[in-house]
Amino acid sequence: MPIQKPIKRNQLRIYMGKKYYRLKRYWAWYTDEKKYAKQIDGSKLKYVIFTHKTPLLRQLKDVDMWLQHNKVTNLNIASKCLNGIVIKPGETFSYWKLLGNTNKRKGYVDGMILHYGKVTTGTGGGLCQLSNLIYWMTLHTPLSVTERYRHSYDVFPDSKRNQPFGSGATCAYNYLDLQIKNETNQTYQLVVYLTDTHLVGEWRAEAPLTRTYEVYEKDHWITQEYWGGYVRHNKIHRKAYNLNQELIEDEYITENNAIMMYEPFLTDGNS
Repeated sequence: MPIQKPIKRNQLRIYMGKKYYRLKRYWAWYTDEKKYAKQIDGSKLKYVIFTHKTPLLRQLKDVDMWLQHNKVTNLNIASKCLNGIVIKPGETFSYWKLLGNTNKRKGYVDGMILHYGKVTTGTGGGLCQLSNLIYWMTLHTPLSVTERYRHSYDVFPDSKRNQPFGSGATCAYNYLDLQIKNETNQTYQLVVYLTDTHLVGEWRAEAPLTRTYEVYEKDHWITQEYWGGYVRHNKIHRKAYNLNQELIEDEYITENNAIMMYEPFLTDGNS
């Protein structure tokens, strides 16, 4: 399917759009009758279901390192708000309902924000690293991702990527949320913290897993659109294995389509 050329919206349209969607989210939180997780428990549940870590500092093309250091400040504040959150059966984890607005009063500082495919700055910038981490870990658990938004732009060329393209979750207060529902009969707990070098996350549970997961990229291709730009596509799938490492199922997770903000290296006209 052809990807439409990005629409350049004026600042008033963007401002009013944010106001509308934020109000819509506040109304949903008040009326949707979901049972949102809110209990923080300082003691960790016994079993580690999945753990992952990502480096705090990365040298990105044409991005000042002070934005990376400010991002660490923001991640430290946000991770403390989420660390230890317990998700009981039937409850839903909402990234933004737990974090709230990322304002200076809470200690957040200016960090990097991707706005319509371009690097800019904003208070609380850089928190997509945390939502990316949580989403990736959740794909390795029985928890259900009920709301997630893909990145619409591919801004930076791959550099030491060890996860499939498009395996993260973008976030913007409060309308681009990450929501995860516990549809199992076990209580789960999110643990997130910073070391000197990495953002670290864990999903823990009351009981050990009876299956393991392998998240992988099934297709990956690049197209040149009619308006001249390039778009990167892929599909994310997940294999589930029992404790004997026998394949139980292979399920489709999502599809990503991102407008590339750099010139791709093409060996032919369509790959």
